[in-house]
Amino acid sequence: MGFGDLKSLASLQVLNDYLADKSYIEGYVPSQADVAVFEAISGPPPADLYHALRWYNHIKSYEKEKASLPGVKKALGKYGPTNVEDTTGSGAADSKDDDDIDLFGSDDEEENEEAKRLREERLAQYESKKAKKPALVAKSSILLDVKPWDDETDMAKLEECVRSIQADGLVWGSSKLVPVGYGIKKLQIQCVVEDDKVGTDMLEEQITAFEDYVQSMDVAAFNKI
Repeated sequence: MGFGDLKSLASLQVLNDYLADKSYIEGYVPSQADVAVFEAISGPPPADLYHALRWYNHIKSYEKEKASLPGVKKALGKYGPTNVEDTTGSGAADSKDDDDIDLFGSDDEEENEEAKRLREERLAQYESKKAKKPALVAKSSILLDVKPWDDETDMAKLEECVRSIQADGLVWGSSKLVPVGYGIKKLQIQCVVEDDKVGTDMLEEQITAFEDYVQSMDVAAFNKI
């Protein structure tokens, strides 16, 4: 289990594939799992690894809050796909830092009363802070290229089909036709999505289902809002 050495391009590709249908490393909100993986990366992933780059920029925005994010930071090898060998040498045991931020205390059965009291106080403080903080809705702006079969494709009908796709967390924006050659034009259309509700895989599946008009769909640009 793990992503491998995230300073290598191959491991960043594994991370990118892992995040293709996920907003976070674990669960549906940023957590210490995201912090652990973020800190293992030396800098922003390449632009062509747009799932990893989107996640990196999003977690970077929590720089001042990362210590207060929920969960317990574990060794890097504890996260990621199960079919990848952990080459970080950290999969066998969590780091010393994990003990320092462990909100849930020790697993020892013979826990003394003082440790138990401190653990309960920390949990109460964390729950109080979390309750006061407004929930963040992660959104992305996506520019899609939708290509027709040929120059005889009815582009007005093609756009009508694309805009007919409705989903909670999906808002369609402006569009234009862009020449690609030989009299053929592609539809370039903007949309804003809530990351937890709508992904590019879902959009591609539904758009290419209009197979009488659509040859293919590509993501031209993907930016966090």
